[in-house]
Amino acid sequence: MKVSYWTGENVKLRAVEPKDTAIFKELDDKILKNLDSIAFPRTMLQIEEWIKNVSQNRSEHTDDFFWIGENSDNEIIGSIESIDCDSKNGTFGYTISVLPPYRRKGYAKDMIRTLLNHYFFELRYQKATVCIYSFNESSIALHKSLGFIEEGRVRNMIYTEGAFFDEVYLGITKEEFKAIYSYK
Repeated sequence: MKVSYWTGENVKLRAVEPKDTAIFKELDDKILKNLDSIAFPRTMLQIEEWIKNVSQNRSEHTDDFFWIGENSDNEIIGSIESIDCDSKNGTFGYTISVLPPYRRKGYAKDMIRTLLNHYFFELRYQKATVCIYSFNESSIALHKSLGFIEEGRVRNMIYTEGAFFDEVYLGITKEEFKAIYSYK
């Protein structure tokens, strides 16, 4: 299977645009909790300012980037963001979020594979590591199904809904990805 830039089997990735402001205002607490933590309510002006910063790629890591994922009907299905890109050591991470109506349809898997293909085979990165909160069992299962290996767990790092949860770290190398998906 070949994944072309920036299109996977069922998803295309694009840059954030000002028109995306409404989507980020609609994010529910469950999505925000999986990404980081439940935020205080934001004004439309704050969201617009955040989108402006994201669209200008203001990051100390030059390969950090934020994409919007769309399906073949041009519906926004979620987002994926590369983070902590370290070109010297060839490592990076990412966060991903799929909106509730589009979950369990293969979109997350497609977005992740598209991102990994680019970072491994175009930007010469050699390892991706993700941090997933232990209450997000579906994301842990998804990443394991993609070939990620659990590499560590930091106990009681996230507090939400009256309880502490672990951070679970999973990783995949370029060689592991290449062996599974027969890229290049």
